[in-house]
Amino acid sequence: METTGYDRRKAAAYAQKWAYRRNPSYYDFSRIGGDCTSFVSQCLFAGSGVMNFTPETGWYYRSADDRAPAWTGVEFLYAFLVRDRGRGPFAEETTLRGLRLGDVVQLGRETGDFYHTCLVSGFFFGIPLVAAHSYDAYDKPLTAYRFEKLRCLHILGVRGGSP
Repeated sequence: METTGYDRRKAAAYAQKWAYRRNPSYYDFSRIGGDCTSFVSQCLFAGSGVMNFTPETGWYYRSADDRAPAWTGVEFLYAFLVRDRGRGPFAEETTLRGLRLGDVVQLGRETGDFYHTCLVSGFFFGIPLVAAHSYDAYDKPLTAYRFEKLRCLHILGVRGGSP
């Protein structure tokens, strides 16, 4: 399957535009578990242009009732980005120093339960700044969050996209 580049600037521009608002093309999941992963998925789609319509293990959104678990679920998005070999964006775990614009950060508890997904929107003296929904934020220093575990995902590219 052909691999193309991920447009980090488009992902970050989408985050800037919609961090404090909701794109009417997508359901707002804030009142039913949180909108953070859906928002990051929207950003990733803006930067990749490719969805994966594989039932259960894919990554897609057609409506609130017709979407893949990876579109809105923290752990499912992680599994899709790191393990899936089909169409769509793909990633590898990295360190804080390995993060780039448009990458993904997930926050978790000491137990290993990850509960929040953010998109890297910039840097301030090496500190990642993030955009997020549920508790809406744009260019919020990652150091302003309280968390016990951190998972950094560097987007490597997009499978099945147009060159």
